[in-house]
Amino acid sequence: MVSSTFHIVDSEYGKAGVKLLHVSKRGAVHSIQELEVESLLTLATSHDYEHGDNSDIIATDTQKNTVYVLAKQHGVSSPEEFGLLLATHFISKYPWVVRSKVNITAHPWQRVTDTQGRPHNHAFVSTPTATRTAAVEYSRGGRPRVSAGIEGLRVLKTTQSSFTNFVSDEYRTLPDAEDRLFATVVKAGWTYGTLDAALDYDSAHAAVLAAVLEVFAGPADQGVYSPSVQHSQHLTQRLVLERVPQVDSITIGMPNVHYFGFDFTRFPRIPGLGEAAGQVYHPVDKPSGQITSTLARADLRARL
Repeated sequence: MVSSTFHIVDSEYGKAGVKLLHVSKRGAVHSIQELEVESLLTLATSHDYEHGDNSDIIATDTQKNTVYVLAKQHGVSSPEEFGLLLATHFISKYPWVVRSKVNITAHPWQRVTDTQGRPHNHAFVSTPTATRTAAVEYSRGGRPRVSAGIEGLRVLKTTQSSFTNFVSDEYRTLPDAEDRLFATVVKAGWTYGTLDAALDYDSAHAAVLAAVLEVFAGPADQGVYSPSVQHSQHLTQRLVLERVPQVDSITIGMPNVHYFGFDFTRFPRIPGLGEAAGQVYHPVDKPSGQITSTLARADLRARL
C-alpha cells in the first residue's frame, strides 16, 4: 500500500451564529446580555476527514445546545467569562478535544432613562455605538487565552487634526492639511496576559473604550490636537496599557473615513457660498487609508 504524501496540518469545526438573550431578574432590577456565539473544536484524531468515521464528532447541533444549557445553568455575566465557561466545558468533558475556541459578539443595550434621569429597572434601548467582542482559545495542557475587542466605533471631529510634511515625490498629489476633518471607524482588539481575580472584564472594556474616546476627542471645551492617525493610535494604546495592567498587547485599526470639501468656487454667480455659511463635505467611502498597529509590553516575549 502506497503511503500518503499528504497530511492534515490543522482543522476545526463548530457552530456559528448561535444567538441568545439572557435575562437576569434579581428583584425589581433586571439585566440583559444578548450574544452571538461561535464554537470551534479541534479533535485529537482526523478519522472523520480521512475515513468518514464520525465516532469522535461532537455534533455542531450539540455544541449549539451546550451554549443554551450553560447560559441557563450559569447565567451570562460578561462575554469573556461566558466564553471561558464554554471553552473549559468542551476541554473538560471531551478528552479527545485538543483545542476549543469560542468567539462572541455582544449586542449593545443600555437602560432607558425616565424623565427624571433615572435608569429604568427593566426597559432597554439598543445603542449600536460600538460592538463588543470576546474570544477564548483553550488548548489541552495549556491555559486559556482570553482576548476582547471593540468594532464599528465611528468617531468624527471637525478640527484639531492635521496631516503635513509627508513624503513629497513625483507621485504625490495630496496637499498638506493644516486643519482637517478627522473621521474613522475604530477596531481594537486586546489580549489579557493574566486572568487574576482582580480582572473585571466589564471595567476593562469600559476603560479601553474611554481611552479611545479620550485620546481622539480630548477635553470637551478644548479638544486635543492630532498630527496623524498613527500618533493618535499610539497614544491610545499606551493609555490602555497604563490603565489596564492585565492587558498584554493591543491592536488598533483606524481607516481614514474621508469627507472631502465640496468645491463651491465653481459657482461664482451664486451668493451666500462663503465661509460664513459653514462647510459642506462629500463623504467618500472608498478608497480609504488603513492604519493598523500593535503595541505590547516590553517583557511580553520573555514571558511567552
